[in-house]
Amino acid sequence: MKTKGHFLARRLNGRYASVWVSVLAILLTIITAGILLLIMGKNPFTAFYCFLQGCGLAPKTNYGGGSGMLSDLTDFLNYLAPMMLASLAFIVGFKAGLFNIGIAGQMLISGFAATVLVGYNKSIPAPAAKILVLLVGIAVGGLTGALVGFLKYKFNIHEVVSTIMINYIISYITGFFINNNYVDMLTRTSRVCSPESRLTLTGVVIGGVNCKVPIGIAIAVVMAFVVQFIFDRTCFGFELKAVGLNRKCARYIGVSVGRRIVMSMAFSGILAGLAGVTYYLGYTNTIIPKTLVSMGYDSISVALLGNSSPVGSIFAAIIVTIFQQGANYMSSMVGVAKEIASLITGILLLYASCGTYMKMMARGALQKELDRADDAKRAAFMAEEGGEEK
Repeated sequence: MKTKGHFLARRLNGRYASVWVSVLAILLTIITAGILLLIMGKNPFTAFYCFLQGCGLAPKTNYGGGSGMLSDLTDFLNYLAPMMLASLAFIVGFKAGLFNIGIAGQMLISGFAATVLVGYNKSIPAPAAKILVLLVGIAVGGLTGALVGFLKYKFNIHEVVSTIMINYIISYITGFFINNNYVDMLTRTSRVCSPESRLTLTGVVIGGVNCKVPIGIAIAVVMAFVVQFIFDRTCFGFELKAVGLNRKCARYIGVSVGRRIVMSMAFSGILAGLAGVTYYLGYTNTIIPKTLVSMGYDSISVALLGNSSPVGSIFAAIIVTIFQQGANYMSSMVGVAKEIASLITGILLLYASCGTYMKMMARGALQKELDRADDAKRAAFMAEEGGEEK
């Protein structure tokens, strides 16, 4: 039955409800952030436009020598690639009912291993070096994730607890080796990798502008569609979702729950490993000792904003990365601390996590409207019956 009014309620209960929840979360975040900026005495429209300018999605008033809008855009894509892969890593675990909060650690150990094993070996030719970097990231990330899954399956150690502890272990172990063996005495970070092994093509001139072309963005987009295909079209993906929805029911229909838990965390770790090598051997080309990148945690907000959809995470990652990457330029132009970007991301996560509540409220509003329509029809029918009796 079609009803008048309650346009949003119908959208939130329709076929594309998840998309509308994300759109609503973004709109509410922009409104909330705009109010905060007004309270601070800043123009919200100017601030949001500066976010776009800082990402190369809008032109700046002026550029330095050799830089331009295209160079800002490629920097944006360099950061976007690991963000997308990290969000995919969280989605894979989340679909299986697991909360992988160790993505930052899995990124770090994978990036460190690839840096040491391949990045410092200048004798490997570029094509082979880049392939080896990806393979090391896949292997190390997968093994780290599988360890978390094994601890969950064998000893029932909650994955949140184990991943937090493993994050600390990875952070301090890699920090120890970097400070003692691979440190750059000038920057106090790890030594940079060879250009042959780096997953970003530097010094590429396009239209007279120096650009850093990311290889990882193509990998991230392809992996998003691969993960979507696995969940939609394969038995493996169906079994992972079955385990996530109801483990007892999945076990009853013959799914090896323990094995799927280990495999889901291994798959999640593989994606986190790819995120790590595209970040540490692509975007930054160096590692800060004893520091976990915030992207491992920001990816959770990306996944939730994308409603745990692999393809949806592409668009969600773009939104979150705009705030993260455009923060420095916005801060310098508007005069607001760049940490406002993290605040906006937090607000976005808050609204995105309220998706179920939004749907519930919309369902209630729609049901009330349907009840009123039924009551009106019943009253009209009774009035008509009464008129006929007279």
